[in-house]
Amino acid sequence: MVSIKICGIKDNKTLSAAVKNGARFVGFVFYPPSPRAVDPALAAMLIRELPTGVEAVGLFVNPTDQELERAAATGITMIQLHGNESQNRVKDVQKRFNLPVIKALRLADASDLIQASDFEGIADWLLFDTKISGQEGGTGQTFDWTILKDYRSKTPWMLAGGLNARNVNEALTVLSPDAVDVSSGVETTPGQKDAGQIKEFIDAVHKTR
Repeated sequence: MVSIKICGIKDNKTLSAAVKNGARFVGFVFYPPSPRAVDPALAAMLIRELPTGVEAVGLFVNPTDQELERAAATGITMIQLHGNESQNRVKDVQKRFNLPVIKALRLADASDLIQASDFEGIADWLLFDTKISGQEGGTGQTFDWTILKDYRSKTPWMLAGGLNARNVNEALTVLSPDAVDVSSGVETTPGQKDAGQIKEFIDAVHKTR
């Protein structure tokens, strides 16, 4: 069964909805420009409530070591690099913090998929999101899923980019990712997660697979 990641958690109610309904990963955004950014002290409190088996993923965009150190103290169990980090940077973060790394890659057309080979066998997970010029982090928009239709990798991968309860079924009929990642697709306004939409999304994934 495909795993589920709910990203951009900032409060107990939506954290509970994610965990109760079966999310394997919950994401905490440590990128200040994002409306989903969370204070490290609050993130630490929320992470302490997670049951065994649910991964606490810290999301960063081109972070410094100091930013990673502050966030690592919250208890995150995985690091997601969503910027322009190199292969060497991924290796350095893995070694320095002894945590698995998800490397996000942005796709607009088939030529963008070439970069995936640079990180296969290096990153612990790959995440494919939508590429939009001038935007960092999540975009809340879908890309052409057929780009990944024939993609095969020994490295597990996540599908992201504009997913919601209405289109995830279609995405999973085209592709077979190891996990799906949702953020804006379970929100009422940017940064405001909705417990009902989280349940609806997870239910839709479970029905598909």
